[in-house]
Amino acid sequence: MQKRTGESGQPAASKAQKTRSALAWNDFELVLAIATAGSLSGASRTLGVSHATVFRRLGEIERRLGVALFERGRTGYQPTLAGEELADTARVMDEAALAAERKVAGRDLEPTGEIWTTTTDSLLMGLLAPLFTEFRHRYPGIVLDVAVSNQLFNLTRREADVAIRPSNRPPENLIGRPLTTIGQAVYGHRSLGLTPGASIESLASQPWIGAGPRLTDSALDPWMEKHALKASCIYRVDTLVSILSAVRSGMGLAVLPCYLADDDPDIVQLTSPIPELQYGLWFLMHPDLRGVVRIHALMDFLTEAVRAQKKRLAGADIG
Repeated sequence: MQKRTGESGQPAASKAQKTRSALAWNDFELVLAIATAGSLSGASRTLGVSHATVFRRLGEIERRLGVALFERGRTGYQPTLAGEELADTARVMDEAALAAERKVAGRDLEPTGEIWTTTTDSLLMGLLAPLFTEFRHRYPGIVLDVAVSNQLFNLTRREADVAIRPSNRPPENLIGRPLTTIGQAVYGHRSLGLTPGASIESLASQPWIGAGPRLTDSALDPWMEKHALKASCIYRVDTLVSILSAVRSGMGLAVLPCYLADDDPDIVQLTSPIPELQYGLWFLMHPDLRGVVRIHALMDFLTEAVRAQKKRLAGADIG
């Protein structure tokens, strides 16, 4: 059987081929934005264009395909089967684009450019701020953009390039390097007149400061429960810096990382570091960024600088 040809003598394009070539990436992007937001106004905010532009472009896409992609109702725009299929395809395309971006980002040859970094407020204040300053002097071509959060950003979605996080179980989908071990001990204000080296049981009658539910320290709460300290907890807060401030004000006793509390002359370390409350400090990144020169420069620098402070970070045994 002879193949049907067009005027040029080449085989005529199939209907499916024409449909595929009729859609560009921004068409898929628009369908995904509407499906995700459930409205044209929400999609317009996501895409940074006007409501009228979204309405017009959706109409053009549906005319080209000859099929309705959304059902319009009082509750918003609900995708039809065809609309959901296009939205699902757009999600796959978006993931592929992000993966390609991560791989291309690894082809630099000089340690220059931006590094999106996320860490906690306590680590930035008690450890990383002076190290970042030293790193900038050593690598002036690198700009550090630091997001301070107690929540782990999604490195897969490029919310950050790297994370410097405390963890005993870092996410399995990331690669990383253990930097050191962080020790934690009980601290109180000097004005309380408590003797260093006291047992946890003897301190249970004191007022205690605990971690709020948004502070991700899964070991602390059961430890306080085990030592009957939860009943003595008169204040909870969800950042270590805020706990430090409460201890500094004389409000009560608290478990704090040794690196954060030891430099305060008004705060006394009352116990040795508590073995079950120690945790690892990790440098984490997405696997696709392992070849990025600027990121390896930061990882190697922090590995050396942090491990040089290993004893301070582990905390002193007070006997």
